[in-house]
Amino acid sequence: MEENFSIRLQKAMNIRNIKAVELSEKTGISKSSLSEYIKGKYEAKQKGIFKLAYALNVSEGWLMGLDVPMEREIKQDNNVFPTVDVPQKYPVLGKISAGLPILAIENIEGYMYAPSSKIQSGYDYFFLRVIGDSMNLKFPNGCLLLVQKQPELENGQIGVIMVNGDDATVKRYKVENDLVILEPMSSNPEHQVQIYNPKKTKVEIIGKVICAITDVN
Repeated sequence: MEENFSIRLQKAMNIRNIKAVELSEKTGISKSSLSEYIKGKYEAKQKGIFKLAYALNVSEGWLMGLDVPMEREIKQDNNVFPTVDVPQKYPVLGKISAGLPILAIENIEGYMYAPSSKIQSGYDYFFLRVIGDSMNLKFPNGCLLLVQKQPELENGQIGVIMVNGDDATVKRYKVENDLVILEPMSSNPEHQVQIYNPKKTKVEIIGKVICAITDVN
């Protein structure tokens, strides 16, 4: 019998002993959508396949019904020790405000999983939800950004920055002639380049954007 996405999803859930409620929490996919996937009414889109495969620790191709091994590909670290790319759980922040620790309960709206290939030891990570269109040429409104917490950025890197204690913003960062330049990447002309003298205006780098998850429904 040929196995499709629905059958493979049910099989993976049984093998990993994961219920729909737990899988929904791990992936951020709604329970109603999962129910339709399990019943075979709909198939998940590419991002959904990615999140389900990571949460279930199976190959994306196998989950889609292809004739490939179920287990995820094993990667070699320095050709010595094999490691499996498994998801890591991090908090999702709706915003970062002055006066509160970054990971204060008031800021956390949920949790999301990131692949370990994006994670470096020695750093803290969190997801930040994009609000608005100031970076819509790069990141659509509502998507999640995986942020590596760090106090410095190189010229041209995209980071999360707080200016004068206001809510943190996501911008492309540059320093020229001792001035900090924050560049929007937007189709909306209302968003202009911001230039600050750090001797007069407090500019705090919160972290570097590592990657974006655009399909978070």
